[in-house]
Amino acid sequence: VSMDKQSQKILNYTILVAALGYFIDIYDLLLFGIIRMPSLKSLGLDELHIKIVGEDILMWQMIGLLIGGVVWGVMGDKKGRLSVLFGSIILYSFANFITGYIQTVDQYAICRFVAGLGLAGELGAGITLVSELLPKEKRGIGTSLVAGIGLSGAVAAYFTFHISGDWRLCYKIGGLLGIGLLF
Repeated sequence: VSMDKQSQKILNYTILVAALGYFIDIYDLLLFGIIRMPSLKSLGLDELHIKIVGEDILMWQMIGLLIGGVVWGVMGDKKGRLSVLFGSIILYSFANFITGYIQTVDQYAICRFVAGLGLAGELGAGITLVSELLPKEKRGIGTSLVAGIGLSGAVAAYFTFHISGDWRLCYKIGGLLGIGLLF
């Protein structure tokens, strides 16, 4: 099946948005593990409490991912994948950016829960949308591009923290990356 230039352009744009969305998704998903110690220490926790509170915050993020996966999946079937893709990016970008300003452990947990809700929708919507739009003989390469580019977000999260040394800036950057992607 051949595509006209406009259809090919839309398809390429969709793959790019899904891949970059997944890049930011993975950046955010793994960022807490990278900056957990310094971020919780800066909130005044000692080493024992950093472990306990860190596990609690991670649990809230995972609960957000679980709930978000179900909610975004149902919404994708009813409202369309593209609206879910953009909606989830808005939600986790907002949560990321706000996390850069938190002052308490409870605020941290709430922001990570909300981020988890958003993170759950992006990959499912992006991969499904790309798979639905691509001809079956190109689906493997399309989804591989999304996943490959996306997974490099983990590397970006690591280097962002190790270059900046500022965990708050890392969250703000993640939020701004997501908002930038929407434009």
